[in-house]
Amino acid sequence: MKFNLSQAEENYLKAIYSIGIDTGKSVNTNQIALKMKTKASSVTDMVKKLSDKGLVEHKKYKGALVTSKGESIAVSTLRSHRLWECFLVDTLEFNWDEVHDIAEQLEHIKSDSLVDRLDKFLNFPSYDPHGDPIPDKNGVIEHHKNVMLSSVDPEASCIVIGVKDSSSSFLKFLDNAGICLGKKIKVLTVEDFDQSMQLEIESKVITVSHQISKNLYVKK
Repeated sequence: MKFNLSQAEENYLKAIYSIGIDTGKSVNTNQIALKMKTKASSVTDMVKKLSDKGLVEHKKYKGALVTSKGESIAVSTLRSHRLWECFLVDTLEFNWDEVHDIAEQLEHIKSDSLVDRLDKFLNFPSYDPHGDPIPDKNGVIEHHKNVMLSSVDPEASCIVIGVKDSSSSFLKFLDNAGICLGKKIKVLTVEDFDQSMQLEIESKVITVSHQISKNLYVKK
């Protein structure tokens, strides 16, 4: 069954799905409001609308989850978004901190054939410029294991494979710190007081806050 959804409805489905993946639980109104940068009352109205369409299952006091139909739409929107980000960075040479908002607009173009051709043109990438996995045309997606830099012990090394926060300010901070996907990092020390970390990156020593380390996916 085809749904004629607004961009806002697709964005809400994507948000509810994405938060649910991170937490493994139902998503509450405040979490959605924070993600969508809107009021709780607006979230309540939209969740009801999506629930009426059978795209979200909502239980009072327990939160919302996307249904199988809702998940299919959310994953399709994510696929389009992440492929457009690849195109903008790899082909049009945008920086990785510039592409999110543009891809937010392009992801809503209603053309499966365009997205499939984009995928082929890009040689079927597995990850977007921020390290997020790209669903295939059948909706199959392999999510990150939740291994964050903040969980790495002193004297251990790891490789950066993704970012949890894709905001422009965070990505610019990483650029200035010399941190990018594929970069090898050695944790030197972790402060008991605030969990800030002293890191060695290519013989350079820097200190990052806990806010930074808990937003970087790594492979130990």
